[in-house]
Amino acid sequence: METIDSIPTSKIQRAGKLISTGVKIGGNYLKYYGEKITNPESARDNLNSNNAEDIYDGLKNLKGSALKLAQMLSMEKNFLPQAYVEKFSLSQFSVPPLSAPLVVRTFKKYFGKAPLDLFDSFDANAINAASIGQVHKATLNGKELAVKIQYPGVAESISTDLALVKPIAMKMFNIQAKDSDKYFKEVETKLTEETNYILEIAQSNEVAQACAHIPNLKFPNYYPEFSCERVITMDWMNGKHLSEFCKSNPDQETANKIGQALWDFYMFQVHELRKVHADPHPGNFLVDEQENLIAIDFGCMKEIPESFYVPYFELAEPENLNDQAFFHSRLTALEILTSKDTPAETVYFSNLFREILMLFTQPFQSETFDFADEQFFGKLAALGEKYANDKELRKMNVNRGSKHFIYINRTFFGLFSLLHDLKANIETRQILV
Repeated sequence: METIDSIPTSKIQRAGKLISTGVKIGGNYLKYYGEKITNPESARDNLNSNNAEDIYDGLKNLKGSALKLAQMLSMEKNFLPQAYVEKFSLSQFSVPPLSAPLVVRTFKKYFGKAPLDLFDSFDANAINAASIGQVHKATLNGKELAVKIQYPGVAESISTDLALVKPIAMKMFNIQAKDSDKYFKEVETKLTEETNYILEIAQSNEVAQACAHIPNLKFPNYYPEFSCERVITMDWMNGKHLSEFCKSNPDQETANKIGQALWDFYMFQVHELRKVHADPHPGNFLVDEQENLIAIDFGCMKEIPESFYVPYFELAEPENLNDQAFFHSRLTALEILTSKDTPAETVYFSNLFREILMLFTQPFQSETFDFADEQFFGKLAALGEKYANDKELRKMNVNRGSKHFIYINRTFFGLFSLLHDLKANIETRQILV
């Protein structure tokens, strides 16, 4: 297996890596322009495939925030070409890990001891490696443990990485320079929290205790005495990653059972805890042989302020979408409409968000919902493509929406995607208290 002996940590090193990636992408476009003449049917697909390969290869050795961006984008299945989704999905739990000597050096830095001075056994080869850390298997007193080690320099390079990827993100998501700081500050804050493993342990224990009543849902125990700000030790949980489980073609009853646990878990967090696990990708969930869903990572938790929660979920009710005055008031509360909007802008953005909400809120409007419905997800994809190519939208010079949309929308798009992979048909109106 390919391993990494060092990670670029300085601003110059990381910028140089991204610049070299940019040069490769420029070369891909030159090939694309020539191929458009000789092979127009496949030219765009080849460009997407080559760019996805080069971007991922450039980011995977940087780790940290740069790779986390790829992981976040891999969840946008309805808005990105498939080549990007497939390649960026590798960042969820399959990137080159740190070499064994670097693992030992990292461990000594934080504990003053080698792993084998603390555990009965410790596999220096990573079992899984993702954007911020990698997981090793250990044993102590007959108990199997998972030890997650954060990559060196990740926490210190967040601001630098975001400054480097900011121009790319602004272009991809049509973010205007004016008033954009609040969005990037929100991302920086969450990424900083994800590198604080002491905070993650506290969040993990809090959620596990609060959600213990939800059927078919399990959590690992955590061991603070073998954890610190850059290392977490927890129970080793046996099971298949959710993506692997979906590929095993589970029967419908089992898929529904796992899907219901996933939905109940998220709805309880959102509506009762008013904070939510905002990183719903397959690498953060396992399914065991007893058909339990296991949640294993709580580094990214998003608190939902009342000022956002109330108008956001009021717009999930169909009657509120058709009450123009009420609808406009809630769009204003969510910072989608502003007092400076022209009449034409008010009409445009009202129509845009009404169309989005009428489709996106369908799972909340019935007693049950079938996430195997290809028509529903096809419409989501078509809607995403429609507004991604909307020239009128790109002319608008004001960013729209509260900063809280970033992680709340990410949560629901990720949740819908996981349930779609499961092909789950579940009850969606109940909240288990």
